[in-house]
Amino acid sequence: MDKIYIKKISSDPDNLVEVEKFIADVAGELNFNDEIKNSLTLSVSEATSNAIVHGNKLDPKKSIIIKVIVEDDKIIVIIKDEGPGFDPTSIPNPTMPENLLKDSGRGIHIMKNFLHDLQYNFTEDGTEVILILHLK
Repeated sequence: MDKIYIKKISSDPDNLVEVEKFIADVAGELNFNDEIKNSLTLSVSEATSNAIVHGNKLDPKKSIIIKVIVEDDKIIVIIKDEGPGFDPTSIPNPTMPENLLKDSGRGIHIMKNFLHDLQYNFTEDGTEVILILHLK
């Protein structure tokens, strides 16, 4: 049977510490190894940060919902903001020479390196970033 964990925060970067603790608690409860725990924590933190800054534009009246679904062979994390969405293909490749020194733009690239799949679902009431990490 799947296990589901849900956390709701306001769009304040200070809440990232709370999100990291939430993920660490879930990972600890499920006895994930350090590699899975670290990949999950880094990816969820990055996606949540993007949702706060880019999705909800740092508006503390807007919320982020983090839903962790643990299946037998994978973890699915859905991070939903209240923003209008974006075009994933418009994000510049951070490994290109002209982008190496930029202060931002590495988050999606980093997540893709730690996850097995990264998907987006654009809805009328916000954007969902779906992180998938296989356990086996």
